[in-house]
Amino acid sequence: MPPPRSVPLARPLTLLVLAGCLASAPLACMGPPGPEGPAGPTGPEGSGNPLTPRRLLDDKIGRWLPDNRERLNVLIRDVGIASPAFDPRNRPVAVFDWDNTLVKNDLGDATFFWMLRHDKVLQPTGKDWSTTSRHLTAEARAALSTACDPAGEPGQPLRTSDHAACADELVGIYTSGKTRAAQAAWDKQLTLTLNTTYAWVAQLQAGHTPEEVRDFARAAYAENAFNPVGTTQTVGSVTGLAYHVRVYEEMVDLVETMQDNGFDVWVLTASPQFVIDAVSEQLIGVKPNRVVGIRSVTDAQGRLTAHLQGCGPVADGEDTLITYDQGKRCWINKVIYHLPAEQQLARQPDERQRQVFAAGDSDTDLAFMQDATRLKLALNRNKVQLMCNAYANARGTWLVQPMFVRPAAQAANPYPCTSAVDAAGQPLVDEDGHRFTQDFEDRVHQLP
Repeated sequence: MPPPRSVPLARPLTLLVLAGCLASAPLACMGPPGPEGPAGPTGPEGSGNPLTPRRLLDDKIGRWLPDNRERLNVLIRDVGIASPAFDPRNRPVAVFDWDNTLVKNDLGDATFFWMLRHDKVLQPTGKDWSTTSRHLTAEARAALSTACDPAGEPGQPLRTSDHAACADELVGIYTSGKTRAAQAAWDKQLTLTLNTTYAWVAQLQAGHTPEEVRDFARAAYAENAFNPVGTTQTVGSVTGLAYHVRVYEEMVDLVETMQDNGFDVWVLTASPQFVIDAVSEQLIGVKPNRVVGIRSVTDAQGRLTAHLQGCGPVADGEDTLITYDQGKRCWINKVIYHLPAEQQLARQPDERQRQVFAAGDSDTDLAFMQDATRLKLALNRNKVQLMCNAYANARGTWLVQPMFVRPAAQAANPYPCTSAVDAAGQPLVDEDGHRFTQDFEDRVHQLP
């Protein structure tokens, strides 16, 4: 849930006190639940129990576009516990992206910046930066060595809080994909299954335990959540970095309404696993075992390594697939539907092995959103592939919703659906695999 708006973050506030606040009922600060749904069909003969939604979306919460609210309520009525076809042993699955879908801004970013300001990134073994990612260029490795060799010994914390050059190089490579000397930092920054910079955040957590990383994330959230929207921070000497994370109360209401109506709700994120599952239950009501993020391989002592768990045809330690773009589909098929490895990268022809609902904000959410069988919710951040699909609305199952906090301005020009290409250099296609025949104006960008 969002932090109380009227309570500033007092610096002496302990994480224990904060945890107590976060652990309170996620809707306690947002008013009563929505109206009870209308009576549904009666239950099995002799049961005496009508089938009704336990609740619908609270019409006193937030700034849903009215048609979006109504269509979400229809979904909840149609496939939740009010449906005569509802099977509690095979519940309908809903999958939400995390950053900029459930919350404003990126908790993975916030945690990485917090780690740099608090000296939590460890100097690599042998001061060899290739051990943190096989995809760093020689120029990036040399730049990191020059900047960070004086900041700490192998296996020890880098003193990035007072070695600005080291912090600057790390931030620059992460945020721009380039060294401070403007040289390319990655040999392959983007593929259909990998964003090397996203993966690097998880890889730079190597040497810590999962619980230590969870503590970092909780501390980062505590600092960010109470800052006014638009607050920025400085890391090293890099200014203008986002310093606020705000939970969307509308999405909390949607998640909890779905759960109350029997949906199996999951979070799927390209942030590190232990960053998001540290706060998911307190903030959104989703238990850690329903979070799928970038998952690291652990060593014999249970500490994280710089290698990543694989999915589908990609083995553990190959480090070429994360919960990103088509990798998100792979991890849904692996973790939620328990399909064999050879099937995990493909869209499943059997709709019973696909989510009924998906929500996202980015082009890299597109694969798992296209797979959703009943409804897809796109938060409009002017992402070309996503918005081309949403406005094309191939099966009439797409919803477009402006962001609930600081919605993006209307795109100045039509989205170049007919001429843009994806990360593999291929023309954009809709969920049926068809190329777009028109470009689309940005029509849905203002909150009611």
